[in-house]
Amino acid sequence: MAFTSMVSTVPVLFFFFTLLLISANSSSLSHNIKVQEQDKDPFVGFNIGTDVSNLLSPTELVKFLQAQKVNHVRLYDADPELLKALAKTKVRVIISVPNNQLLAIGSSNSTAASWIGRNVVAYYPETLITAISVGDEVLTTVPSSAPLLLPAIESLYNALVASNLHTQIKVSTPHAASIMLDTFPPSQAYFNQTWHSIMVPLLQFLSKTGSPLMMNLYPYYVYMQNKGVVPLDNCLFEPLTPSKEMVDPNTLLHYTNVLDAMVDAAYVSMKNLNVSDVAVLVTESGWPSKGDSKEPYATIDNADTYNSNLIKHVFDRTGTPLHPEMTSSVYIYELFNEDLRAPPVSEASWGLFYGNSTPVYLLHVSGSGTFLANDTTNQTYCIAMDGVDAKTLQAALDWACGPGRSNCSEIQPGESCYQPNNVKGHASFAFNSYYQKEGRASGSCDFKGVAMITTTDPSKLFFSSSFSLVMVYSLKI
Repeated sequence: MAFTSMVSTVPVLFFFFTLLLISANSSSLSHNIKVQEQDKDPFVGFNIGTDVSNLLSPTELVKFLQAQKVNHVRLYDADPELLKALAKTKVRVIISVPNNQLLAIGSSNSTAASWIGRNVVAYYPETLITAISVGDEVLTTVPSSAPLLLPAIESLYNALVASNLHTQIKVSTPHAASIMLDTFPPSQAYFNQTWHSIMVPLLQFLSKTGSPLMMNLYPYYVYMQNKGVVPLDNCLFEPLTPSKEMVDPNTLLHYTNVLDAMVDAAYVSMKNLNVSDVAVLVTESGWPSKGDSKEPYATIDNADTYNSNLIKHVFDRTGTPLHPEMTSSVYIYELFNEDLRAPPVSEASWGLFYGNSTPVYLLHVSGSGTFLANDTTNQTYCIAMDGVDAKTLQAALDWACGPGRSNCSEIQPGESCYQPNNVKGHASFAFNSYYQKEGRASGSCDFKGVAMITTTDPSKLFFSSSFSLVMVYSLKI
């Protein structure tokens, strides 16, 4: 998960920057890469964690996924109720073996067969299970379990073979970026030799079975560990001037973003172990929207920028500088804020939505087809959160009607939106007035953490008479 990936090794010496524009021919990835037919086109999916208070029921969650046109999800377990709810939908699912089950599965073929029968055969094909992720960042978080990783993977694969499902469902394991060393520039990357005894046979297995190398890649942590060396724009997929492009001195390839460099580092690391026909699948990537004092770049604006640009980058199908013919699919970490997770603050703030499905912020994904088409970017409102004390709300209300220059005339005594006469109703009116005035820009519905975005018209929540809203339809693309 996100926090464990923070330990990724990133050398302080980053690419040197250059103005030189060089046309370089990128080598082509072997055309023998085996990719599941249904997922041959790159896609964006979402990780769904469960450390969430008030999480939607499985049925409601599936309806939410369908409304948002989300067709790929990754679960950290194999929740039976959710797998049932996903039956007869178009949502493709990666299910997972938690780290604490590796011992049992890696030690017993019969246990692996039972796991497949209980969690795969019982649901497939009504539920479109596409892959099994075995453990999560095992080599770097629970290295004592490393010897069991490949036996567990092979046992599960053999159980799939016995059920004649091995061509439809792939088996792999997600790795942290820190299994690679000297990742910048990418041409110098290699897998930590400590893990060669695991990685060599694992990559051979992935090659033989047409399964992807699963990688959890976080430019956010690259930036946090290399502030002052790696420009923020490089991490956020923002447009760069030639002077800010990262140039690999060995290949002379230009990199306009950090994620592409990390993906290419994985390809180079595999090639150094004589494997060139395995695709990289990014099983986690994202940016937190909130952090403590030590994480000042965990903001709504940066999270919005990163994830919006990431989605557009995948759908543009431009690949990477080393492999422009191959665009890695990505699972964004994550769909919901896991508010029950332990500190730091950012650990609870990676989601695009709260557990009740209201958005933490709104992605700007126009032009990406129907994906997240119902994020209702043109039909959202800003209201006061539940459970905030009146004094705090009043202070935010005073700012909105004062320095914030919201139109608060309608909540004055005798006016149409004065009733109900309570601070929450008045604050919601003022917050929304400000939010609409600012064009629903990222960060304009926060008010020091006491406001939230909703798709429900506040007039239906608080006010009995008409509630005039100014709808602005020009979006930041």
